[in-house]
Amino acid sequence: MTHLPPQAQAIYETVQGLSIISPHGHCDPSWWADDLPFPDPAELLIIPDHYVFRMLYSQGIPLQKLGVGVARQDRNPREIFRLFASNWHLFLGTPSRGWLNHTFRNLLEIETPLCADTSDAIFDQICQKIQSPDFRPRALFDRMNIDVLATTDAATDQLSTHSAIHASGWTGRIIPTFRPDDILNPARPSYASSLQELAEQTGEDVTEYAAFLRAISKRREFFRQMGATATDHDVPIPITNWLSKSEINDLHARASLGTLNEDECTRYYGHLLIEMAQMAADDGMVMQIHAGSRRNTNPALMSQFGPDMGADIPLAVNWVDGLQDLLARVGNDPKLQILLFTLDESTYARELAPMAGHWPCLRIGPPWWFHDSLNGMRRYFDNVVETAGYFNLAGFNDDTRAFLSIPARHDTWRRAVSIHLADQIERGAMVQSDALRLAPYLCRDQAIDAYRLPGERSA
Repeated sequence: MTHLPPQAQAIYETVQGLSIISPHGHCDPSWWADDLPFPDPAELLIIPDHYVFRMLYSQGIPLQKLGVGVARQDRNPREIFRLFASNWHLFLGTPSRGWLNHTFRNLLEIETPLCADTSDAIFDQICQKIQSPDFRPRALFDRMNIDVLATTDAATDQLSTHSAIHASGWTGRIIPTFRPDDILNPARPSYASSLQELAEQTGEDVTEYAAFLRAISKRREFFRQMGATATDHDVPIPITNWLSKSEINDLHARASLGTLNEDECTRYYGHLLIEMAQMAADDGMVMQIHAGSRRNTNPALMSQFGPDMGADIPLAVNWVDGLQDLLARVGNDPKLQILLFTLDESTYARELAPMAGHWPCLRIGPPWWFHDSLNGMRRYFDNVVETAGYFNLAGFNDDTRAFLSIPARHDTWRRAVSIHLADQIERGAMVQSDALRLAPYLCRDQAIDAYRLPGERSA
């Protein structure tokens, strides 16, 4: 990992061992419901991690050779790991290399450098370790010092795995997150089937708009009872607009029939985002908006493998105009909390920092996805702090599908925080005592506040 200058090292040592708050991510809750050993190193480290397989795919390696989209019984995990190891050099300069090195060294306790010649030996070491009770999902959760971890779940998910975790008596805190995109956005392929499922679950005639909103409220309440404190919204381009009652009723009726055109889908979804913000102000759930990604840009991969195959690409966005109708309607409500995440770094200083520095409901989420790196974090602090301050940020979340990468990602953030605060001290922007108070807040406690999580602060 990054070598730190003395002042940054001193700050880092005060936060290095803090427990982890992981309030947003995409890990599979069945891992902890079933608590079964991970099957093999390929399924543990390569197959679920789009950061890994997208790099290999970019160099011409077919996803099938990496086990992606291949039934477990038809995979050869050792060959997949050999292919990964022989191409380990491709990850030089990337955060994935640092995350995986941290995982090998700190969690898997493997000192041998990875390469084609050591692939089989490392594969065998990992296989031996993951068969041990100490490397089952619940034991790893405790060993990683995680206080709480949130999954991301469709609005119609029955949360049976979360129920199983609760019923098991295990004390690890795994909570759901309400993600309603499939019932809000008619452009999504699963929209019609998700609406039907929503109707069946709630007993509401969701073709009627008022009943549709009641159904969503019922599902939100169910998620809250299961521990959820947040919702999550995928918004490629942020556009909100408040429509008249007659227009939204008409659009909803035609959305239910599947007859909206692209512009009408956008207007409809833009209105529903405001409805979701109003519900969030009422029930207290934190609203996350992830914007600036064009999804599934590789049609061949989408057709063969489905979504989340590493082909999502950043887009330029306009937050000021896009959120104007939402903020004009509910942005002054102190009960509302919205966390904004972007892949368009150009908006940090120009839009997001001034917006969060004014609107009471807004906080700026940490660097996301392509910018979840030491350099991305440093750019983030440099661009947002002077206008938004520290207390209009949202702390850190790892947003990962790769369970074992969680400690590495949080460690990277803690190093970035330490470097930033040390630089502030050196430039005379703050004194050391202020930096030492800020460090644990930015590294752990701010996420508790941003996501309204119950739990003890570190100080």
